[in-house]
Amino acid sequence: MKSSQRITRLHLNDNKNDEFLLIGIVSAEPDYKLSLAINSKFRINLKNSEPVSIRKEEKNNLSFSRFSDSSKAHELIYTLISNRAGKDFLLKKLKNVDYLFVIHDMENEKSYEEVASSLREIECISAIFNIDINTLKDKHLQHIIC
Repeated sequence: MKSSQRITRLHLNDNKNDEFLLIGIVSAEPDYKLSLAINSKFRINLKNSEPVSIRKEEKNNLSFSRFSDSSKAHELIYTLISNRAGKDFLLKKLKNVDYLFVIHDMENEKSYEEVASSLREIECISAIFNIDINTLKDKHLQHIIC
């Protein structure tokens, strides 16, 4: 007897439709010091992770540092990405922004005002900006929201 095969359908979540908050940070501090300051303020654990790599020319790659925390304790994914690599920028329209702070899975957890007021209390941060993804058109935006 031939057994019939069962077909099981899996529904995968598309992470690009998840809610997230994108904040631009201006700071003269290096990325590791800024990540430590954010860690202590938000009680999270940003760790150095795989950098964002972009091919500029045939043999030349740009590397932008990335610090991430995706622990299950707070159900949010925090990411701090450098916007500068030498004289080059990840998002060229945001040349005044040094770092991009992304909070994924923002389902009624925190509002921009709550996060912004906490970030303003950190001494090494000079300014913060709420960045609207819908108005920002950049080919490297996919590296931030993935």
